[in-house]
Order: sequence, then structure tokens, then C-alpha cells
Amino acid sequence: MMSAYTKELSFETVIESCLLGDDYQTVDKRGYDKEKAIFPKIVLDFIKTTQPKEWARLEALLGENTEDQVIYDLCKWMEQNGSLATLRHGFKCYGRLLHVAYFKAAHTMNPELEMGFAANILGITRQLQYSIQNTNSLDMLLSLNGIPFITLELKNPMTRQTVEDAKTQYQNDRDPRELLFEFKKRTLVHFAVDTEQVYMTTRLAGTATYFLPFNKGDNGGAGNPVDAQGRTYRTAYLWEEVLQKESLLDLIARFIHLQVEEKLSDEGRKIRKESMIFPRYHQLQAVRKLVRAALNDRVGNNFLIEHSAGSGKSNTIAWLAHRLASLHHTDNTKVFDSVIVITDRVVLDKQLQDNIYQFEHKRGVVEKIDENSRQLAEALENSVPIIITTLQKFPFVSQQLVKLAEERGEQSSGVLTTKRFAVIIDEAHSSQSGETSTDLKEVLGGDKLVEEARKRAEDEGEDNMERMYRSMAKRGKQSNLSFFAFTATPKHKTLKVFGTNNEPFHKYTMRQAIEENFIIDVLKNYTTYATYYKLVQASENDPLVERKKAAKALARFLRLHPHNIAQKTEIMVEHFNTATRHKIGGHAKAMVVTGSRLEAVRYKQSFDSYIKSNGYKIKSLVAFSGIVNDDKLRQLTYTEEGMNNGIRDKELPEKFATPEYHVLLVAEKYQTGFDQPLLHTMYVDKRLSGIQAVQTLSRLNRTHPLKEETFILDFVNDPEEIQAAFKTYYEGAEIGDEVDPAHLYRLQADLEFADIYTKEDIDRFCSIYFKPKQKQSVADHEAMNAALDLPVSRFITYQKAKEEEAELWRSNITAFRNLYGFLSQIIPYQDSDLEKLYIFLRYLSPKLPKRNTGVAYNFDDAVRLEYYRLQKISEGSISLNISNRYLLDGPTEVGTGVLNEPEVAFSKLVDIVNERFGTDFNQADQYFFDQLVETAVLDASIIKAAEVNPEDKFELVFQNLLQNLFMERIDQNEDIFARYMNDASFQKIVTNWLASQAYQKIKTKILQSE
Repeated sequence: MMSAYTKELSFETVIESCLLGDDYQTVDKRGYDKEKAIFPKIVLDFIKTTQPKEWARLEALLGENTEDQVIYDLCKWMEQNGSLATLRHGFKCYGRLLHVAYFKAAHTMNPELEMGFAANILGITRQLQYSIQNTNSLDMLLSLNGIPFITLELKNPMTRQTVEDAKTQYQNDRDPRELLFEFKKRTLVHFAVDTEQVYMTTRLAGTATYFLPFNKGDNGGAGNPVDAQGRTYRTAYLWEEVLQKESLLDLIARFIHLQVEEKLSDEGRKIRKESMIFPRYHQLQAVRKLVRAALNDRVGNNFLIEHSAGSGKSNTIAWLAHRLASLHHTDNTKVFDSVIVITDRVVLDKQLQDNIYQFEHKRGVVEKIDENSRQLAEALENSVPIIITTLQKFPFVSQQLVKLAEERGEQSSGVLTTKRFAVIIDEAHSSQSGETSTDLKEVLGGDKLVEEARKRAEDEGEDNMERMYRSMAKRGKQSNLSFFAFTATPKHKTLKVFGTNNEPFHKYTMRQAIEENFIIDVLKNYTTYATYYKLVQASENDPLVERKKAAKALARFLRLHPHNIAQKTEIMVEHFNTATRHKIGGHAKAMVVTGSRLEAVRYKQSFDSYIKSNGYKIKSLVAFSGIVNDDKLRQLTYTEEGMNNGIRDKELPEKFATPEYHVLLVAEKYQTGFDQPLLHTMYVDKRLSGIQAVQTLSRLNRTHPLKEETFILDFVNDPEEIQAAFKTYYEGAEIGDEVDPAHLYRLQADLEFADIYTKEDIDRFCSIYFKPKQKQSVADHEAMNAALDLPVSRFITYQKAKEEEAELWRSNITAFRNLYGFLSQIIPYQDSDLEKLYIFLRYLSPKLPKRNTGVAYNFDDAVRLEYYRLQKISEGSISLNISNRYLLDGPTEVGTGVLNEPEVAFSKLVDIVNERFGTDFNQADQYFFDQLVETAVLDASIIKAAEVNPEDKFELVFQNLLQNLFMERIDQNEDIFARYMNDASFQKIVTNWLASQAYQKIKTKILQSE
């Protein structure tokens, strides 16, 4: 016999007991009006208690009909405006505004609100029979002052019923036409709950009801962790945290909102879609945690939010911006004067404005800077609560402040009065470096930053260098600026600049997003092709060529070769026509990622020609920037608009969304930030790695009700490299090797050693560059150029005498600038010599003569393609459930110097290329060998052997491991395995070659880490 304690009723009782202990009240189900779907007596008692004057006025007017009229007007108001707006802003009865709930203000200056908040009645009703049509009952209903707003269906796995049964019950047994469940009119959210998981929906629609997980996440994945104290259910956070009185009223007041979108349907028609947005758990947790930190910590801290694609980042940013803008200390002073949102998202400003109007019924809280920097300067001066802008407008704010003052008949130094700002950065990985980000800090630092710089200059006895000390100060943390940086793919720099102890302040991983079905795992169906080809020399001339550069030219020759383009086009178009176009209810689309703008042009021509010749009903669009010159006919040029029959750049995303177009061919466009749920397939003909690989392939991950999977066909990339790129972010990024600040001084010494410039050169240039504004003149440009000319002359002399060393010296300039630009954001350098050198090199670098890169090779007439074959190498899933860890290492002092390689005979180079790609062994075989090397160099004993042995001794150790690797891979390439085991000379050649490759890889990595 089953114990009473294992039944579902016990589960209900635990939840009820917890809520009753938090100021909830048991509401008798007999008081529920099934026709009106409210508890009328509780509503009336609340109004009478909290608004006695208004009630008296109505009673004087309406007499004994007052109660009936109030309830009638309330229900009619909710019918027209929805229960959420009614709870927030009240309703009118005979011209009198009546409130049905009170919420905490951001400050304590309104005692009436405080009293009203305390009077709120949160009710809990169990086993409510809600319908006049049937006797169905709800497990639990929560109401606020008599108005229902949350339902819960509870299941107990001990009785073999789970959260899935609760979802099914909502879908099959809860009629969405019942007033209680009708969208917007009464209840706002419905929870399906068991002891392990929670799901929610804000709209019941029968079997089409779509549930979202409302789980905390478990160790980076979906689900919920066990209770740390072993005292309660995994899902106890729902009633112990989320449904607690203060939390729930805060959700109604500041989170839940009605989102109205105009979007294209799959058929291309514009439709208006309404959605009730209830935050997912990670969104709620992130916003509240950030708000607490902003309130408790001093202004001037940085916070990194690593939220995966599919996390609902736009809503999270909107909620956070609104909360920070209204945040007050206990003494009722504002924490921030303004919140600045740095973003390129077109949709975000409308979303923010709409949401905040719903919260506060106020306009003018949000201003989008969509005109110029003058608009930004005015918004900053006027302390507009929320300002949405791009980073690029900040460098021009100072001069606009001067102009605004002049128009008012005032004088201005172009500096803001120092205020407290919260800066929310959307896509932080691309926003934390460069001079523009320091310009933002300088503008927002205001007169306090200027005064600190003036005092420092005075202390150092360099009164005329105040602007230099301001330049130094703006790079580091500002005590009046708090940064809230969002990204799905942080770099090492992002973690260092915005992280908390090198870690994100809050994290929602790619793995959790995939497991919760908010995004699709784009690596589930991944097919790779290899290209085998043979080039032969077509001319009698056999000139000497620079090996590396000529190899690139040969690779370009192949990529643009009409046969290569045509063969790949055939594979892509046929695959799309037979496999892709029928997906997503016949609305699926594809993207082709090309390696260059000219390749995009060639593919567009090839696609259109092939589609036309086969009579397929497929239409393509191409996306590339600027003007592309034809490589055969120089007078012939191409533009995106011209190739797309007049479709302008801004129109392209919307046009591609219509049923008319199916394939988008891109070159460096639409590979980040492009959300098109109908995108199902990607054809990749471009080398991808790291963040770029993740961002590009993730264009496919957006969900759609009919989208079950995605497909990638890759002509270029190694699946293991793609796996490594995604694994870096799959369970959250981790920081790797730190940067040694001493590198900066080593670089400084190396640069000085070449005697290209002197300290006097630097001082001379900086004395002009940092001259006080009142002393600046038109002659300064001439003087700064003159100060740089002598170092430029010395470099030219050095370049003529020692070209290779000169190029390495040039690369050290880049390394110094990158390293100082990064380190100065996290280390409060007090060394003015570093700042002077940084500024000096910043302007010296572009004046140095460009390196002599030699002849640009064109082999169109010198070689011909004799043999070509495309072969499928692998297909299936690239798994991310591997133990390998890939860390984000910091920048080093290594520059970008390029030395000219030794020259080889052109014919010899062609032989080398052919040997690599398909003579005796084809590329599949080469790929097999490469994998052996990549596996070997991860072996700890092999790494140790390389560290302590010369190469010939290393080979002896390597040979033993290699035999084991061959044995493990016998089924992957039986021909090579048989030959390796039976042909001694072949075994010797292969062992020697693979050992050499492994040794060089390990040694190179050791040198780079030193």
C-alpha cells in the first residue's frame, strides 16, 4: 500500500505550507466566480481597505449598486486591456481610478505605496473547480487581491507521473477558451511542475501549447541540481524563491510584459504577433544578481555576463537597463544618473521603449541616438535615464558640448560634469579594445577625470602635459562607471577586462541552451568534402618564385577555377533541391559562406546559371560590400545591389525572408548577428577557426516550430578544429595563460635598441600632441609630421641595410601597441613613458614605408588543372561531449613580422603541391596521417620526450606510440595499415616524417609559451 507521504497531495501541501509562511493566505475556492474568473469579495475588500475615499465617492454616486458596478467595470477593463495592465495601473469606474494592486517603488518617498504594498493579498487555492462546463480542477491557483494570475499543475514521479504529464494535462484538459485561461485576460503564466523539473507557458493553445523550461541548470547543462543540504526537492527554488511575495510582485511590476511584433510569416505575409514574456530562470537570476551587486558595491565595477545564443539577451538587457535606471540607495539617491546601452541592434530600442512604457506608463525614459553625436551630447547633459547608442559616436561628443554651450551663450571646455553611469555593452568581445572604447571612458569620466589628470601633472612637474595624464587615466577603471558586458563568445581580453577574478559574473552556457532546446546543435549533421587535384605547368618558362606566396596564388587559382566553382555549385544546388528545400514545411533556406568577395561573385554567377539550365525553382541572393573588380576583365565591376537586381543592402534581410528567395551567398557579411529561423543548411567554402567558426556556423541555430535539425556541408575545414572552436564555449569559456606585464618593457627595450628613434623624438612629438587646447594652432600638424620624419628616415636606412630585421622591428610596434592597449585597461600603469611611446608609435607606424612584399603572382596562364575530384570524407555528428579543455590564452609580445621565404623553381613548387594533394596518396590519406600527429602531440610522454631529447632520439620513443595508434585505427584506413605493417621501407619513411612533424609541433608550442 502506498504511503500518504508519497502521494501528490503531500507535494501540494509542502508548497502551500512554504507560501503560507511568506504572507500568502488560503483563499476558499467557494468564493471563486466561475463566470467572471475572479474572487469578487477579495477584490472588493482590497479596494475598500486601501482606497476608502474613492470608495466613498463611488458609493455616494452608485449606492447599493456600487459593488456590482465596480466588479462589472473591472472585468470589462480586463477584457479590453488585459489583467497585467490592470494589475499594474488600475481601472476606471465612473471616472474614478481604482487600483487592484500596489507595488514597491524604487524609493521610499511615497508612504502610501508602502502601505498599499503591505495590504496586498496573495492567495493560494488548491483543487479549484474553475469551469461551468465541466468538473475539472486545477492543482493550485495563485491570485493577487482576488485576481488569478498563476496556475500550477503538480506531478509526483513517485506515483509514476512527471512534468510531461502535467504539460499534457494543460494541452488536452485545459480549454484555452475558458476565461481563466484566455490569453492576457486573467492568468498570465502556467507552471508544469514535478520534483525534478519546472516548465512554463504564457499561452495555452491546446495541443499546440509550447512550454519553456524554467530550470536552474545543472553543472552547465539542463535540469536542476540536487539540494546542497539534502533537505528538499530539486524544484524547491520555484516556491522558496520565485513565488515568494516580494519576488512575485516584483515580477508583475518589472518583468512580465506583452511583446508585440510585426514579422513576416513563412509565407511572406506581415503579421502582428503578441506574446506574454515571462523571464526564464537564468534571465531572472542574472538581472537580480546584477542589480544587487550594483546596489551593494560601489560604482566603478565591471560585470561580464556570458549568455549563449538563444538566451534571450535582448530582453535581459532591457530588464537590466530599466532596473538600473530606477535603482535607488536607501537614502533615496539614484545609484546611476544614466544608463547607456552600447549596441548595434535595431530592435533593442523599440523593445526597451515598449517595455518601459508598460512598466511605468511614461514616455521619454529611453532615447535612441540615431542622428548624430550632438544628440548624444544633449542626452548626456540632460541625464536621460536610458540612452541607446553605438560606440562610434563618443569621439565627437566633446566638440558638440562646446557647440551646445556656445548656442546658449556660455563657455565650455567640452567636458561633462562627472555623473554616475551604468554602461551596458551588447556583444562585449568586439567592444573592449581600441581607442574608441577609451574615448567613451574619457567622455563619461567628465570633469573629475580632468581634475585628477591636472593634479597628477602638477605633482609630476609637467603642467603642460595634463592631456597626456588624462589619456593615461581614461584607459583604466573609472570610479563613476560600472560596465555590464554581455557576450556569448568572450575572448581572453573580455574575461580580463570585464570578468570577476577572470570569470563571468553570470553564465548561461551553449550546452544548457542546446539541451533546453532554445538553440539547435548545429554540429549534429556535419559533412566534410575533400578536394583532390593536380596542376601541371602550362608554360615553358620556369621562373624562381617565393614559395609561400606562390602557393597562395596557386590555391587562389584553384578556388576561382571555373571547374572547381562548377563542381561545388552542382553539389550544393543538387543537395539543396533534393534535401533542404523540403525541410521546415517547405520553407527552408541555405547560406553559402565563400572565401572572398570575388568568389562570392563567381558562385552567384555559377548558381544562377546552373539553376536556370536545370529549370529549378530556386532563387539566390549575394551579399558582399563595396565594388568587386573582375579578375579577367579589369573594366568589369560588380556590386551587391547590381547582382541582386536592385535590392538594396538594407532591404536584403527582409527580401531573403520571403518565400521568393532560398539561398544567400555571403562574403564577410551576415556571419554574425543575422537571425533567420528558416536557415537550415550552410555550405562552407572558407577557412574558419575560433570565434569566427562559432559565430558563422551558429547562424543556423535559431529554432522554428517545424525545424528539427540543421545541416552543414564543409569543403574546407577540419572537423577537429571546428570541434575545438565550439568546445571552448560549450560549457563556458575559461581563461588560459596569463599575459606577463614584463613583456611590455622587453618590447620597449627591443624597440629602443634599433636606434630608430630617441627619447628626444618622443618628447618632441608628445609635447605638440598633448599641448593644452588653448595653445594649439594650425601649425601643430606640420610640427608633428616633422617630429616623425627623422625616425622614418632612420627606418628607411635600416630597411635598406637589414630588410628582415626592419620588418621584425615594425612588427614589434604592432605588438607593443596591442599589448599596452590591453594591459593598460587592467593594470593602473603610472609610467608616463609607456603612454608617450604608445602615442608616438601610433602615429609613427602609418608613416613608415610599406614593406616590399615582392611580386603578386598570377598563374592563370602558367598552369592548368589536369585532374580534379571532390570526395565526401566524413559525415555525422561532431560531438561536444568530450573531456578536452580549450582555454583562452592571453596576447603575447609576438608581432606580425613577415620574412620573405627562400625562392624555389616554379615547377618544383607544383610538384610539392601535387604530392600533398593526390598523387601516390590522396587527401583522405593525408588527413589520416595528420590525425595521427595531432593525437600524438597530446600524449604527455611524447611531450616530455620532445622536451629532453634531440629529434633522432625522440623518433625512437615516438615509434612505439605510433604503432599503437595504427592498431587503434585499423578500420579507418586498412590499406595504409597493411602497408605500414608489411613494408619496412614504407614504415621507416612514414615514421620519420610523422615523428618530425610531431617534434616540430611540440617544440614550436614550447617556444611560444616561454
